[in-house]
Amino acid sequence: MLPDESFAGSPTHWLRYALSDLELACAKPSHVLLEMLCFHAQQAVEKAVKAVLLAQGVDFHKTHNLRVLFDLLAEQIDIPPEVVIASRLTEYAVSSRYPGEVEEVTEEEYQGAINLAREVVNWAKGIIDTPKG
Repeated sequence: MLPDESFAGSPTHWLRYALSDLELACAKPSHVLLEMLCFHAQQAVEKAVKAVLLAQGVDFHKTHNLRVLFDLLAEQIDIPPEVVIASRLTEYAVSSRYPGEVEEVTEEEYQGAINLAREVVNWAKGIIDTPKG
């Protein structure tokens, strides 16, 4: 059974948080490291996929590993390859938030992360916003 839409754990609420993270990732304020913006891109993808998992009635454990989440979801629905490729953003989930853990993110890598995050969030939005029937 899916949660009631007023429940904070509903697919709609998860998608709302995904959209917020995507907005933060795209904002690119001065003096903010690209690594931090890529973290928000990863978070947007993670929350969007969790929204779809909830919408499909799939239980999931706490994880930042996008591959694990996509694998769970793939048991329920077909996932476009351009969405699944976003699993590469997992690398930004933890290590990019701390100095010395990874190499500096380039502008090209940042733009790639943003594009992947947009793709996944738009895909999830299409699933969440589509009336069941």
